[in-house]
Amino acid sequence: MQVDVHQIKDRVADKANLVHRLRTELGKVIVGQEEMIDRLLVGLLSNGHILLEGVPGLAKTTAIKSLAQALSTKFQRIQFTPDLLPADLIGTMIYVPAESRFMTRKGPIFSNFVLADEINRAPSKVQSALLEAMQERQVTIGDETYPLEGLFLVMATQNPIEQEGTYPLPEAQVDRFMLKVKITYPKPDEERKVLDLAMNGMGREVEPVISASEIEEMQDIVKMIYIDDQVKSYILNLVQATRDPAASGMRDLAPLIDFGASPRASIYMGIGSRAIAFLNGRGYVTPQDVKDIAYDVMRHRVILTYEAEAEQMTPEDVLGKILEAVPVP
Repeated sequence: MQVDVHQIKDRVADKANLVHRLRTELGKVIVGQEEMIDRLLVGLLSNGHILLEGVPGLAKTTAIKSLAQALSTKFQRIQFTPDLLPADLIGTMIYVPAESRFMTRKGPIFSNFVLADEINRAPSKVQSALLEAMQERQVTIGDETYPLEGLFLVMATQNPIEQEGTYPLPEAQVDRFMLKVKITYPKPDEERKVLDLAMNGMGREVEPVISASEIEEMQDIVKMIYIDDQVKSYILNLVQATRDPAASGMRDLAPLIDFGASPRASIYMGIGSRAIAFLNGRGYVTPQDVKDIAYDVMRHRVILTYEAEAEQMTPEDVLGKILEAVPVP
């Protein structure tokens, strides 16, 4: 297997310049927030949807928009509001009097990248309209089903502190996001750079640096990255510990977890850890790669009990205990 790993590493190295160019281009408008950019790249390389959560002003929308601009692909931004209708998202049938027939007008969902801005502000009808598109990568309008683009990613944002006029995302939809990334405030030196750029009026435009075909090539390489059976077992043990912590030797966590992570958590941790290895220039996955992606994959899939909420426990607290307790291969 060593020969194959070296061959994969060589292919990863060949694409390192593309990742560097992409990071450089994003750095024109995004100061700091390296973890957020890394997770956006993981979603891109894994072809998985991403949910960004953070207070206003942390460049969530700017980061996603800039990533889309740096790629030679079709991009649509949809501002989710309480009066949005499913037809505004997926499209509808319209009557053409001159031709005495109905024709399909496709909605903004028919793009490579869709920014669902403030996704929790739209009613449940609109949120559910995303389900088929995100999972099946197809949309039904009238009696016809239309496939979406081969490269199709939904990147959504939501504000965790303002609940008035919002509609909490149903568990079925949250589970379709590969990653849920929590954005924190920038460091003081990073915020100083942001202030200087704003005061000097030095806004910069992001230029396209990667084509859709190059993205698909990188995604194919990520699928080839070697992941050992022991690492796969480690992933399964982590997920199993969220479902039955007592059987994993963590009886104190049993009263805190109502529902454990779904099978998608195992799949996405495997895919995401491969993407992390790619970004680190390796042709194989390490247990640390799994740890690096574990919080973002499982924080929205582990449902805590009322007892845990009463004790002001968060999914991150529970996952931290699990990562400490489960043996690393």
